[in-house]
Amino acid sequence: MYVVTVEFDVHAQHLAAFVPLMRENARASRAREPGCRQFDVCTDPARPNCVFLYEIYADRAAFDAHLASPHFRHFDAAVRDMVAGKAVRTMLRLEPA
Repeated sequence: MYVVTVEFDVHAQHLAAFVPLMRENARASRAREPGCRQFDVCTDPARPNCVFLYEIYADRAAFDAHLASPHFRHFDAAVRDMVAGKAVRTMLRLEPA
């Protein structure tokens, strides 16, 4: 399995608009992408402008398909100016096998 984590630092004035767009992107990914196994959207009450994603894909090709999907491209373009920073990490999941 291919794991992706993303931590967004969202500009405070855009948080109310960003979160629904992020949630819709996650829903569309789970519903429309057969290789998307999990897509969690998380927030940190101590850091309200931080939005953390935990995504699991069948493999790297499934993640690449996600990046090429129309719903992701729409989301990415819509939030570009809302984000102050973004940290992306990718890993291979070992357990559970």
